[in-house]
Amino acid sequence: MRIRTDFPYETSHEDIRIPMPDGARLYARVWRPLTDEPVPALLEYLPFRLSDGTAPRDWQRHPWYAGHGYASVRVDVRGHGNSEGMPGDEYSTTETADGVEVINWLAAQPWCTGRVGMFGISWGGTNSLQIAALAPEPLKAIVTVCSTDDRYDNDAHYMGGSVLACGMHAWAATLLAFVSRPPDPLFVGDQWRQMWLGRLEAVSPFIHTWLAHQIRDDYWKHGSVREDYAAIEAAVLAVGGLHDPYRDTVLRLVEQLPPDRVRGLIGPWPHQYPDRGRPGPAIGFLQETLRWWDHHLKNTANDVMSEPLLRSWVSESHPPATVYEELPGRWVGDPAWPSPHVTTVSHALKGEPVIVDSPQHTGLDAGRFLPCGNDADLPPDQRDEDARSACFEFPVTDAPVELLGRPALTLRLRLDVPHGQAIARLCDVAPDGSSTLVTRGVLNLSARHGRERAGAWPLGASEDVTFELNAVGHSFPPGHRIRLAVSSAYWPWIWPQPGSAGFTLDPAGSRLELPVRSQGTSEDKILFEEPEQSEPLGVSSPVTLDEQRPERLVVRDVAKGEWRLEVDPRPGGLRVYPDGLEYTEDALQTYTIRERDPHSAQARSDWAVRLHRPELAWDVRIETRSELTCDAADFIASDEVVCRDGDEIVFHRTWERRFPRMAG
Repeated sequence: MRIRTDFPYETSHEDIRIPMPDGARLYARVWRPLTDEPVPALLEYLPFRLSDGTAPRDWQRHPWYAGHGYASVRVDVRGHGNSEGMPGDEYSTTETADGVEVINWLAAQPWCTGRVGMFGISWGGTNSLQIAALAPEPLKAIVTVCSTDDRYDNDAHYMGGSVLACGMHAWAATLLAFVSRPPDPLFVGDQWRQMWLGRLEAVSPFIHTWLAHQIRDDYWKHGSVREDYAAIEAAVLAVGGLHDPYRDTVLRLVEQLPPDRVRGLIGPWPHQYPDRGRPGPAIGFLQETLRWWDHHLKNTANDVMSEPLLRSWVSESHPPATVYEELPGRWVGDPAWPSPHVTTVSHALKGEPVIVDSPQHTGLDAGRFLPCGNDADLPPDQRDEDARSACFEFPVTDAPVELLGRPALTLRLRLDVPHGQAIARLCDVAPDGSSTLVTRGVLNLSARHGRERAGAWPLGASEDVTFELNAVGHSFPPGHRIRLAVSSAYWPWIWPQPGSAGFTLDPAGSRLELPVRSQGTSEDKILFEEPEQSEPLGVSSPVTLDEQRPERLVVRDVAKGEWRLEVDPRPGGLRVYPDGLEYTEDALQTYTIRERDPHSAQARSDWAVRLHRPELAWDVRIETRSELTCDAADFIASDEVVCRDGDEIVFHRTWERRFPRMAG
């Protein structure tokens, strides 16, 4: 990483409050170039607290943009951080309406040219898409990273119509802890406690809403821009990573948006900005986006729109590991999507009908749903998982087989129970037998006729079902085998179905369709600059002598046939900020299941957060506990929040609710 210290412009920054029509004021930090000329504005808008939560990341990029002639603005969503108002659900109509107001306010400032761009990763990338679909006139371009156009089937809640156990539960628990944090008295003054108590009264567990909508209904269609791509008028640079679960959004955007207003980029990265990717190679992402902003916001003549419509990383074969610093591979470019360089090659499954009744702990080696570059994030060797699945292999003989796109799978299944799910993994099997996970896909069999419905399987009937796997960019060398592994369980990614007894898979009529890309095309000469950022904020993490928990620990109780996965998501520990704030986070996620009992599934998440300013004698603590269990009929959600100001408990609330199982 190259740290940039000299820029075309000197810069300054200030904290301001942006008024909303109802009188609420949103807290913002603005970095501006020191110039008398108006400049375009760039907006990053999300709930994760600009004064502490995202401050280290913000200082890596906002000053960099300001130094290149942009007013770069970071705004906290209403009810979060130091913004006024009450918190709401993800991507609420209030959140997006406020975002439009912020854009219009920025465009009207005397230091702004009236042209605005918007960018962000994850939440910030998704609401960039949503606000672009509302088409505020000043918004001319966005950069959306690791985001979703489909809140139901390509987010942290459901996958293939099934409940994402680790995704939904862990994310809901994280948000419950996050939304319970107070404003900071250094920035809002003595009113911090009144604001905090008012917010806490408005808090309720996010999982209640998400489990109340178990099919793709109007709740999920709101904010899913795939419902109307034509509403997006701004230019869109869509960015994803092959180790990020949201990468399919990039493919849909480059397929659906007009080619003169969209470009796509998929690298080897996890859920991180591409200049921070692990695995890498990381790229000069700020420089890449600067070309985008210059073209669309300053009308600068450059070649950014001459790049291929889609630039993708295709990984070479590599041994399985839970982390990589860099992956071998190459960049490829495609002029359209679907690409003229990609051909669908169909492989028939062979053999006799096989019963697929995977033990419920199948999936413990899935890796983290939302990998961020930690040491234990990615899936280890898949041989144990493959042994609990029905496997079909296709040898690679004379030449490499290079895949780019989404594989599709058709399975002929027979069920003797009304519920079930099929999970497919595509693995690269080396001559030594090691199995590297390449991609995967899920289908809740109740959603086989569409995610908008939940239909029981006719007992004893056979049907053909078809579903896609997530996007892949991978090259299988000669001597390796392409392995398709099919299971009926995938814990803790996928919540098990009630009374599941697996299914019978008939290879006759079943097929795997692979997106095979031709090699050596003319668009494949793609280069990026090395990563570059502005000077870091200077947050320190004091060394502790305490031994850290393992990131992922699997415990087996042999007598009970019970498996427990303990996950430390590494939220950050103790961080000391230059302004004196001491911020501490700790979290532990636990997933438990018995091998032959789908009703034994349990997920628990515990969070502890402390914010401490010694000079202000300010010391607040938040503790949360979130649990999800089930029986044959219902999900049971249990949550607790305890908040302290010093030694005083100022808020304590518990919730317990049951939700009839539909998709789950």
